[in-house]
Amino acid sequence: MAVTKQFTAIELDRIIEMAWEDRTPFEAILFQFGTPEKEVIKLMRNNLKQSSFKRWRKRVNSGVSQKHLKKRNPDIKRFKCSRQRDISGNKISKR
Repeated sequence: MAVTKQFTAIELDRIIEMAWEDRTPFEAILFQFGTPEKEVIKLMRNNLKQSSFKRWRKRVNSGVSQKHLKKRNPDIKRFKCSRQRDISGNKISKR
C-alpha cells in the first residue's frame, strides 16, 4: 500500500528527522504534517536502509523511546522546547 500523501524532499526529510528523534512523539508529526503513525512507519521503511529501519523500530518499541505520549512524563504537554522560537507553517520564525 502506497503512502497517500506526497511530500516535498524537505518535508520528507523533516518527517524522517522527527521520527528518528526519541523525544518527538508521533502525535507531533501528525499535528504538523497530518501523517499518522502507520504512515510514518511506512515512510521510514521506504526511505531507510533495512538495517537502519530495524534498529529504529527496535528502539521505538523499547522502553528508551518516548515516541508515544503514553510513555512520556505527563508533565510534558508540548512538542517543542519552551525556549524555542514559535513555529508557524513548519518555518522557524526569524528574529
